Amino acid sequence: MNKPIEQSSTSNISPVLTVLKDEWRYWLRSKLAVSVLVIGVLLTLSSVIVTGFSMSALVHEREGMQNTSEQTFMEQPDRHPHRMVHYGHYAFRTPSPLSMLDPGVDAYTGNSIFLEGHRQNSAMFAEQKQSTGLTKLGSLSPAFIVQVLAPLMLILIGYSSITREKESQTLTFLLAQGTSIYTLLCGKALALISVVLLIILPLLITGIFAWLMGENILLVAYFLMSYALYLSIWALIVLLLSTLAAKNSNSFTALSFAWILLCIVMPRIASTSASIAVPAAGKLETDFAVIAELRKLGDGHNANDPAFNQLKQSLLKKYNVDTLEELPINFRGAVAQASEGELSKVLNRFAEQRMQKELAQTQVARTFGWFSPQIAIRTLSMINAGTSIETHHRFLRETERLRLDFVQSLNQTHIEKLSYIDDLNRNNGEEASAKARVSAENWQMIQGFQFSTESANVRLLSSLSTLAQLIFWAGLLVYLLYLASSNLARRASL
Repeated sequence: MNKPIEQSSTSNISPVLTVLKDEWRYWLRSKLAVSVLVIGVLLTLSSVIVTGFSMSALVHEREGMQNTSEQTFMEQPDRHPHRMVHYGHYAFRTPSPLSMLDPGVDAYTGNSIFLEGHRQNSAMFAEQKQSTGLTKLGSLSPAFIVQVLAPLMLILIGYSSITREKESQTLTFLLAQGTSIYTLLCGKALALISVVLLIILPLLITGIFAWLMGENILLVAYFLMSYALYLSIWALIVLLLSTLAAKNSNSFTALSFAWILLCIVMPRIASTSASIAVPAAGKLETDFAVIAELRKLGDGHNANDPAFNQLKQSLLKKYNVDTLEELPINFRGAVAQASEGELSKVLNRFAEQRMQKELAQTQVARTFGWFSPQIAIRTLSMINAGTSIETHHRFLRETERLRLDFVQSLNQTHIEKLSYIDDLNRNNGEEASAKARVSAENWQMIQGFQFSTESANVRLLSSLSTLAQLIFWAGLLVYLLYLASSNLARRASL
């Protein structure tokens, strides 16, 4: 604002709106501000479009691959049931509608798991793990742009909001004219918030698309309002430091430092602090511990392993027979089933320990939302988009239940539909091998796997603590801005 507000020509307009209009008039005359506005909106819009098409394609692709995997499994010919245990099949995770805006941890944790007997495989095909370094840098999701780049855009546009009034010596004149410092700040704040709405507009379009894809409309509205609150916090930061600074250069330097600290440094500090506060064993160390535990269980492929003597005696006693050949069931299948059950208990115990460690580290990192609004909005965004670490853990647990169910169903087929004698002699020629097979009709136990995110209510409730962090930041900044503006008004009146 480089000239006094003309009250006579704007008598029918609120003073706050007059300040807002004058701020926009200044920005539209500034090549830097116009360039930043255009680049910001276009960058957000293009990211939304690209990510939206990409996620839409991924939904159809993964659903198709899930159906293909299940159909391929069920179309296998007559085989030995344990061969099908090792043949296995895939489970795919379909992206949630709001993942178009925030892919969250999905890009790093993987989206599919190969399910087979005797093993718990890790999730595969994570986008960032398959990307080159340049691809990672070029992968700009809408969430990243709004969380990290949009605050920088607000800084470039608004860093001189108050300092230029000081440098041009119009601030004292405005106050002498009767313009309240609070009126001035409210008008400047509304101008910056109108920029926030421009940045949010592409997200609104995608939010509507997510609603049409089945997402809860209240959750979408809450998601978008949270981002609007986050960017409004940055508008307050811009106004606060511009109010405190004496010159444009000082304001820009202070805001640049604040952006680096809150958006770049603090998330790294949070991640490092979480790793130190909750140390977790490395993969190699865990693998050795798992192997040591599994060795105590016996070899499920060897029915003569001493570890299964108790099972053998209990079955002989149960069916009141003297030899394994007299049993009405296949002892080798019973061994496979018992072994898989015990093995899964060990694997699940280690998996739960790992997931609890990851969750504890995540909770430590999330507490830093009290020190950085970027951490708070990142957490809230992932939880509401259904792309948080909790959702990934639920995917792992559900796929493990699916794996165990299908393996134990095949082991039950091994027990009931394949005789012990035929099974024992399966390697004695082609004819014996053919007798040790069961009908392909038994492969029909595979049901369509569909993974869905948590309900809207669960996600909303889970994100309330991070919403409180954003509200805390907004309240703190309003209070500090009130103190700074009061001090500025006193100094200007002297």
